[in-house]
Amino acid sequence: MAIPIPVIDAALKIIDKVIPDKEAREKAKLELLKEENRNTLEEVKTDLSAIIAEANSSDKWTSRARPSFLYLIYLCILLCFLGAIIGIWWPDQVETAAYNLQNLLLAIPESLWWLFGAGYLGYTGGRTFDKWKQTNERGRKV
Repeated sequence: MAIPIPVIDAALKIIDKVIPDKEAREKAKLELLKEENRNTLEEVKTDLSAIIAEANSSDKWTSRARPSFLYLIYLCILLCFLGAIIGIWWPDQVETAAYNLQNLLLAIPESLWWLFGAGYLGYTGGRTFDKWKQTNERGRKV
């Protein structure tokens, strides 16, 4: 279990007050900081192992989850437009189509719009970074 940073900060202050010998105090601080680094390293390893397991998964859904979410949002937006167009035929007014479109788009919860935006920016930003990294590693455009 990782030691929280405030606990480590407090422990460092206590070590300053409790241990009079400067060399022993520095050695105790060093051990405490080493333990903090080990805990941080273990957390990073755990996070990376989950990412690597997801990337190496043979499950098609796992590797396509992010793009599939974007396609789902695209489908929702498309259905909103189709619903507005279908709304034209019964009331025979263009204003009704605009009103229908507005209501259908407003029916999508705001949290989904934010999630879509974050997912879209994260996905496209990640792909852009990967391409930029490949370009710089190879010294040529991919």
